[in-house]
Amino acid sequence: MNQPKITTLSELKKEGYTYQSVKDELRKNLINNIQKDQSSFEGIIGFEDSVIPQIERAILSQHNINLLGLRGQAKTRIARAMVDLLDDWVPVVKGSSINDDPFLPVSNFAKEIIQEKGDNTPIEWLHKSNRFAEKLATPDVSVADLIGDIDPIKAANLKLSYSDERVIHYGMIPRANRCIFVINELPDLQARIQVALFNILQEGDIQIRGFNLRLPLDLQFVFTANPEDYTNRGSIVTPLKDRIGSQILTHYPETIEIAKKITAQEAKAIQERNQHIEIPEIAKDLLEQISFEARKSEYVDVKSGVSARLSISALENLMSTAERRSLLNKDPKTSIRLMDFNGIIPAITGKIELLYEGEQAGADQVAEILLEKAMQTIFKKYFPEIKKLEKENEKNEYTDLIQWFAEGNDIELLDNASNDEYELSLKASQPLHEFVEKQTNNENQNFFKELVLWNLCIFQKIDKNKITNGYQFKDMLSDYLNNL
Repeated sequence: MNQPKITTLSELKKEGYTYQSVKDELRKNLINNIQKDQSSFEGIIGFEDSVIPQIERAILSQHNINLLGLRGQAKTRIARAMVDLLDDWVPVVKGSSINDDPFLPVSNFAKEIIQEKGDNTPIEWLHKSNRFAEKLATPDVSVADLIGDIDPIKAANLKLSYSDERVIHYGMIPRANRCIFVINELPDLQARIQVALFNILQEGDIQIRGFNLRLPLDLQFVFTANPEDYTNRGSIVTPLKDRIGSQILTHYPETIEIAKKITAQEAKAIQERNQHIEIPEIAKDLLEQISFEARKSEYVDVKSGVSARLSISALENLMSTAERRSLLNKDPKTSIRLMDFNGIIPAITGKIELLYEGEQAGADQVAEILLEKAMQTIFKKYFPEIKKLEKENEKNEYTDLIQWFAEGNDIELLDNASNDEYELSLKASQPLHEFVEKQTNNENQNFFKELVLWNLCIFQKIDKNKITNGYQFKDMLSDYLNNL
């Protein structure tokens, strides 16, 4: 919708404009979307049957909202998506620092202009994209930042007494009048600052340096908080919590399929790279499974949470690892390999908070453990179980393959091997080729071959040695004898 051309109060009256509060706008437009069966929160994946219905109920109830959840659970994204439920344009008194509505002015500035100019009061229009304000709660946030303070320079320039209301410099909250205002990580806000929010939420009163202003601010508050912060680093003071209408719990993706959709949506799409790098579906499953493993790992502080950003950053690193290899080898096209997952370790280590056991092992080691756990989980979906102990002379699906390694054969996979070299290395084992071909009908046979090799190492059926620029897979006993 184009910006309206109305520029004066008289034109606005002729147009039949009526004032609506922010909460009224949100409610009206949400009802309209529901009736038209349109989504009000595009791009919010995995919350369709849990979080979003609760948010919609809160908006219909005209509540201020507290989104409570671990990091990386789309809390801020949800708050920003609410902007789409606002009207496209709203009129404000031109020059007003707190977005005064021409029919319901709250500041002295707007009231004086309307009194002086009447129907000729100049009007300007505020787009909904500018009706969103956000503040991260940090220990250094002050009442002056949020609410306002006396401005001595203004008092001097205008030759006003400090008792004059015009010397007040409004903070972020008054300047967000008729907007959605978000305070992220609310428990980190000092208790005395939280107290300053009481009357704004309930009565609309603002106190600045002894001024008791009756400013009926029109705001939709959205707060975010982490349950861990709630109990350890800080808390929401009870009277403030009591004034927040709805507290809504967020959560992580419940399935691999949902997680893949989120990662695909959020990861940087570099068209030039994506055109010549194929990523098998099983590689995407493995990538997401790492986050699922981290969220239940004994090495990771699960109370702190494992953000969805782990998978997003990991996918970007994974694609870049393959891209770098293809550039080195001048391969026009390539596919993601299991070996490429070594390139995502830096994306994992910075996204997890470790417990004592994890700190002892080290972040890199924990990342490798999580990767191996994910490999085991994905492996079980496609292949028979590898038994740790077997009866003597008992044959199973893996016997021929293990015997091939026992005869002194090995497979070397290099990090930066060209497509032809990589293919040749995996073709060296006929038992491996026959086993994978029998168990899967997938086109990405090479990835499955690598998955089998890694899991045989995890279950200690063969050995994996780190060489200068890759790995060597060989029989454990022959490796031991060679080291004697």
